[in-house]
Amino acid sequence: MVKEIERTGIPVVHMCTVVPISLTVGANRIVPTVAIPHPLGDPSLDLEEEKALRRKLVEKALDALSTEVEEQTVFED
Repeated sequence: MVKEIERTGIPVVHMCTVVPISLTVGANRIVPTVAIPHPLGDPSLDLEEEKALRRKLVEKALDALSTEVEEQTVFED
């Protein structure tokens, strides 16, 4: 679905826990996340730490969204 949306001219960021799957399906902008049961958080963290983690992931995704790419790109730390 990511590739179909991008074909219409809308950039997409695929946030995922298993990067090789995203590469296989052809996502162009990939942001690795935390873990399969909690992709955008970590319940073992206190409230402020988890909020900071979530903000960091969303900001990374927004940066990826505004970045022109020519090939599949993984936006790591």
